[in-house]
Amino acid sequence: MIRFIKWLFGLLALAVLVVAGLGAQAWYFRPWSIRVFYEKIFLQTAIDNPELLTSLGLLEQFGITGHNAKLSDASLANQQVQLARAKQNLADLRAYPDAPAGTQERLSQRVLADFLGRVAEGERWQFHNYPVNQLFGVQNNLPSFLVGQHPLRAERDCGYYLQRLAGVSLKFDQTLEGLREREKRGILPPRFVVERVLKEMRDFTALPPAENVLAKSFRERAAKIKDLSEARRTELAGQVERAVHDQVYPAYRKLIAYFEGLLPKTTADDGAWKLPDGKEFYAYALRFATTTNMDPDAVHQLGLAEVARIEADMTKILEGMGQGGRPPGELMKELSKDPKYLPYANTDEGRKEAIAEYTRLIRDAQERSKKLFGLQPTAPVEVRRVPEFKELTSPGAYYEGPTFDGTRPGVFYANLREMGEITKFGMRTLTYHEAVPGHHFQIAIARDLKGLPQFRKILPFTSYAEGWALYTEWLAKDAGWYEGDPLGDLGRLQAELFRAVRLVVDTGIHAQRWPRQQAIDYMLSKTGMGEKDVTAEIERYIVWPGQACAYKVGMLKIQDLRRRAEQALGAKFSLPAFHDVLLRSGSLPLNLLEEEVDAWIKG
Repeated sequence: MIRFIKWLFGLLALAVLVVAGLGAQAWYFRPWSIRVFYEKIFLQTAIDNPELLTSLGLLEQFGITGHNAKLSDASLANQQVQLARAKQNLADLRAYPDAPAGTQERLSQRVLADFLGRVAEGERWQFHNYPVNQLFGVQNNLPSFLVGQHPLRAERDCGYYLQRLAGVSLKFDQTLEGLREREKRGILPPRFVVERVLKEMRDFTALPPAENVLAKSFRERAAKIKDLSEARRTELAGQVERAVHDQVYPAYRKLIAYFEGLLPKTTADDGAWKLPDGKEFYAYALRFATTTNMDPDAVHQLGLAEVARIEADMTKILEGMGQGGRPPGELMKELSKDPKYLPYANTDEGRKEAIAEYTRLIRDAQERSKKLFGLQPTAPVEVRRVPEFKELTSPGAYYEGPTFDGTRPGVFYANLREMGEITKFGMRTLTYHEAVPGHHFQIAIARDLKGLPQFRKILPFTSYAEGWALYTEWLAKDAGWYEGDPLGDLGRLQAELFRAVRLVVDTGIHAQRWPRQQAIDYMLSKTGMGEKDVTAEIERYIVWPGQACAYKVGMLKIQDLRRRAEQALGAKFSLPAFHDVLLRSGSLPLNLLEEEVDAWIKG
């Protein structure tokens, strides 16, 4: 028996060594199995990005939480490591034999090759961006992340929160390193960007530490931790306030000082054309965003044609309401200021009422969606206000996906900065786009998918994701959800017109050298939106070239695929089955999505 036990332990030890050796081979070299290779890529990316790990909520269910004490590395050295790894991963991927055509295994190979290829192509343009701008950057993303995604469920999490606050200074120094490198290369943000960012950071640091959102949110969430005594909560809250004063605010002031010195060097030239090799860069940005080879002129002409078509549809509805004879944009501007279509007071109570209405619309859409979809997300979705410290420069709404472990729902963030901007006739369409059956269905269903590599559940292809959300706005009309509500349908068309106008102004700014004011004036005249909203949108396109074009390009492709399927299948066509085809494989480049639909039709 003793000999047997020794033999058994020896066998176990050998097995451990073999597994460890195979694991090391898989980690440091190309794995023997492509499925292992996929998970290696995912794990390397996640481990190198602790903020992403926190956001996904993958490891907490296994009791692994140490990543919640760290911030992601924003240094130039790490940027080069990630680029080199992407190129090596692409070479390794191509060394595997092709999986059989028509299988998910083959689709995984092609999706990853497409994504890594686009990343590798972007190496030339890695500094052609503004990493700190009025829309996103460490100065607003980091507080949003700590307030909205860092978990606070136990005392241990409070310690992690403090460790992350202690890491803010390094994170800001790394960001400054990248800004200075761009300055050396002649890549400077437009003047308005610097002015907006300076105001945002000055306002953020003007509050006493105890009133800063990082401290206020911590106190509110820590109060819900059951096993934490009142004395300990008070002690931890004091430590957070000191960290804000001693570590966070000095980091912001250093960034403020840099931008104050940068301001005199900036100009009012806004488009990507002004950057080194700006024409070629913008063409790449369009290809990356749309996953097509459309050039700027083709996108611009598509936008003009879509604007004209949608305006004609709006005119028909307006004439039916006795409001014809003038351009739709002019009439929509009047309707958006009519008190009877502005139901919410610009107060905290009015904001609560708006959130309640958005929530009601979500519940209604979930019930209606049962007839249109086979696949349904398991994660819930809720509505929250965009954090006040960033709402002035944030878009009208956005969505954040749920965690994999189910501890955080999908969240539709509504911008409630000015309740006079929220029209009754625009709320339904916004809900369908951001929540159900738009972003929440697509993103939450992707995270539910079984049998696919993890990267397939989180890869971002903007033309697919935003194209889907815009398609679902139209789907609601097609399914009769606006029946008896012509004004709501008018709001839907206004939202679609807004996305068509984006094609025109984005290419106008970055390829045709439109000044910022020309783009603002065009959008104002066409959409009837408020000047604050339009200005924020145009400024968004300036700092994020090409992205805004993905919406309409993706929507039109999905509509085209549906028409193709309906014509080919006739009575055999099933709308729920078609939607399942679109959703069952996660986010895809448009050419691969087209192939998936064609294969389904043929099958």
